[in-house]
Amino acid sequence: MFLAHPDFVGHVSMPRFHGMLLEGMRKRGHRVMTLTPKPIFHSLPSPEKLKKWLGYIDQYLIFPAEVKKEMKLLPDNTLFVFTDNSLGPWVPLASNLPHVIHCHDFMAQQAALGQIEEQKIKWSGRQYQKMIRNGYSSGVNFISGSECTRRNLLKFLPSPPRICELVYNGLYTRFERYDSQESRATLSKQFGLDLSGGYLLHVGGNQWYKNRIGVIEIYNAWRRISSIRLPLLLIGLKPSTAVRETYEASPYKDDIHFISNANNQLVNKAYSGATVFLFPSKAEGFGWPVAEAMASGCLVVTTDEAPMTEVAGDAGFYIPRRPNNGKNLEWAKDAGLLVERIVSFNETERAAAIEAGLNNARRFDTDEALDKIEEIYYKIVDEHRQK
Repeated sequence: MFLAHPDFVGHVSMPRFHGMLLEGMRKRGHRVMTLTPKPIFHSLPSPEKLKKWLGYIDQYLIFPAEVKKEMKLLPDNTLFVFTDNSLGPWVPLASNLPHVIHCHDFMAQQAALGQIEEQKIKWSGRQYQKMIRNGYSSGVNFISGSECTRRNLLKFLPSPPRICELVYNGLYTRFERYDSQESRATLSKQFGLDLSGGYLLHVGGNQWYKNRIGVIEIYNAWRRISSIRLPLLLIGLKPSTAVRETYEASPYKDDIHFISNANNQLVNKAYSGATVFLFPSKAEGFGWPVAEAMASGCLVVTTDEAPMTEVAGDAGFYIPRRPNNGKNLEWAKDAGLLVERIVSFNETERAAAIEAGLNNARRFDTDEALDKIEEIYYKIVDEHRQK
């Protein structure tokens, strides 16, 4: 029994993760079901500011009663799988039954305790995160998608859990290496740009930790020192106000392009055609784009902190985390020098770096990840029977 986020909260990665688990366990012969809150109060005509609170009624007042009702109809060997640690308020419903909680990141939890300088949480948000923490703390079986996430989990739990396993995520969608020139030709036609000579690429949203502003700062710094002129593509949501302001202030803004509504295949080809992929993230639960880019034959510049270092391994090119002390121009200059070195690789150097990335990305095989997860699921059910 999978318990998953409702569609109305607007997550992107969590539905894909849930879908991977659902399909993977079904293919392995398991009877699978999903329970998720229905938008009863959330669908009522109301001001947008109230939607979140009405959604909470659906999630935390109505939904638990539905879960309890469904539990009475399930066999004793049912495993309750919470697909995200932020579903913590529901965990007490199954804490005395076979259960497992998949953990992806604890950034909101850290921010609520004042541990993240860039993200300030209001009183109501802090209470909400406390409710989540109290909920998942009643659980005893956990699977984390990175060692960084696993370490953070152990800091938040009041006592060591019974099971606390690490299983690196498999890629939700198949990413493969396309011919770079063909990919550039496809994207040039799709976007109405001349990308035949290559380009720098970033894939991500406007969240503070994705550091889109830092991407533009690196691009500006690189263009100042380089005789090579390549455009920058930023694929993801339309830029936020702060990102737009940074873009408008760039002397190279005519060569910076925001691309929205790109499907997975187009993103795959964008990776394959890119000269360098910039991912200077400040924090992640896993860092999917790093693995996706490497699987597509793209060289990756990312932050030298976990979990980015876990995902990129020896195949990544690393820069420090963007500072908050006003020295971001120095940081961007150093990163620009690294970009210039990579852009200037000869064919042999580039081929070797691409091959290293392809080999590294093979660690994130979906079937292998699902096999490990299934093994842990069996272990949890067996141990519960023996109690």
